[in-house]
Amino acid sequence: MNRPVRLGAVDYLNVRPLVHGLDQHPDRVTLRFDAPSVCARLLEAGEIDLGMVPSITYLNRPGDRIVPGVCIGSDGPVDSVALFLRRPLREVKTLAVDTSSRTSVGLTRILCARRFGIAPNFVPHPPDLSAMMTKADGALVIGDPALFVDHRALGLEKIDLGQAWTEMTGLPFVWAFWSGRPDAATADTVALLHQAAASGMSHLDEIADAYTADPSLQPTSRRYLRNSLRFRLDARAIEGLRTYYREAVAAGAAPAEAELQFFPEAVRERRIGA
Repeated sequence: MNRPVRLGAVDYLNVRPLVHGLDQHPDRVTLRFDAPSVCARLLEAGEIDLGMVPSITYLNRPGDRIVPGVCIGSDGPVDSVALFLRRPLREVKTLAVDTSSRTSVGLTRILCARRFGIAPNFVPHPPDLSAMMTKADGALVIGDPALFVDHRALGLEKIDLGQAWTEMTGLPFVWAFWSGRPDAATADTVALLHQAAASGMSHLDEIADAYTADPSLQPTSRRYLRNSLRFRLDARAIEGLRTYYREAVAAGAAPAEAELQFFPEAVRERRIGA
């Protein structure tokens, strides 16, 4: 009997719809949650078979395959990846950047050069907004800390990087997707991940409420899953991903581009929601 496929996912709200019900299949998959950068590190070390990894990770692992059809993406404001500023953008000289995701750091470099017209110094820092703001003019924060913080109460401006990307390119942004070595997933595994995503799309409010312990934040979680995220890795999302890779290489934020290669899949009976 083959062992279950070992899955590693990001420890944020945004992945929960894509793993809905997977715990009911312990004979087929196991699942752990970690920071995005840890997912990438575990995949490199062979401690997981498939990781929901930051999209830039793929450029360091060009022999890998991508699970088709599903991703964590956005098409406009994403709400959970943002710059928080204590002075006008044009005056920003230093940015403390969340070390949790190289994808978001790469996007920040692209947007600073191509859209914002600034060239700040980047200061790597753990994702602690208050501490980051004591070190720099602004901070890049991702995930739940960016989604749930009350930036107005802190006197900060919030610049949504998903919105900035789509305004610049007219395309979605792909933040993360399942990927791994070519032998890591069969069509059966891909079908199970599609099934989980389809189930998650039909239980968004329940997922948001179960994840969010503070009832006052549950409406934010519901709006986020329903309105801010795009879970389909379709043709437009793939075009956005390829555009990001070209821009990241041009900005010196990534090595050479890699051809996108996908795991085989069986015919899907259910269409994954937008």
